[in-house]
Amino acid sequence: MLSSTVGVLASFVLQTTQSDAFSQIQDDVLLSSSLWINIALAGLSILLFVYMGRNVTSTRARVIWGATLMIPLVSISSYIGLLSGLTVGFIEMPPGHALAGEEVMSQWGRYLTWALSTPMILLALGTLAKVDEASLYTVVAADIGMCVTGLAAALVTSSLAFRWLFYLVSCAFFVVVLYALLTEWPAAAERAGTADIFGTLRVLTVVLWLGYPIIWAVGVEGLALVQSVGVTSWGYSALDVFAKYVFAFLLLRWVAANESLVASNVDTASEGATPADD
Repeated sequence: MLSSTVGVLASFVLQTTQSDAFSQIQDDVLLSSSLWINIALAGLSILLFVYMGRNVTSTRARVIWGATLMIPLVSISSYIGLLSGLTVGFIEMPPGHALAGEEVMSQWGRYLTWALSTPMILLALGTLAKVDEASLYTVVAADIGMCVTGLAAALVTSSLAFRWLFYLVSCAFFVVVLYALLTEWPAAAERAGTADIFGTLRVLTVVLWLGYPIIWAVGVEGLALVQSVGVTSWGYSALDVFAKYVFAFLLLRWVAANESLVASNVDTASEGATPADD
């Protein structure tokens, strides 16, 4: 009897929190529009990518297409969760924070999205460049670690120092990802003959991904130089549009037009090599 009562009470509190979050989001045009725009673009991207990949048949190209399609699928699910209030909460900022003692809306569902969608971006890039499995697994693991510790930085309320400590750990994971994208993977792409498109997507990814920790640092979760949740949300949403949908479109368009090159197992760096004399 007691356990069922506690369960009902917990469900009521959870539903009340979701209801409050939903109402606050709907009342903030700036905030709600930043979520609706991504739901619309993710939906259109899903339909477009299904159409673009309809004739892709080789295994490697299908891996890239599958990873690319997962990006908007994950995003639309996440943004619906944010808009409904399911993956939104209110946390009280710790002493020392610019908004200490105030309740701030935390869109923690964004970190869940990134932990699922950004590995798909890296899987697509790594498959395009034909990197070795060890490197791919390491970078994807670092990426997930970056997102999880970023979530911790956003949700810690016991200490301001621990918020920034988790932020620094998240940035350390990010450095691992950047190192691979800027040093190891370009060389692999060169050998695979996909250096041109990889270079374009690498620049797009690195530049846009650098924007996320910057927005965190200046937004309400960090230094609170920008105290509008709506402005911060638009910053993240704008980055998502280009880092996910535009990225995925450019990649899938190239793969569909160059599937024979993607499917090839030939190492172009060794094509001109001649056997050594006996």
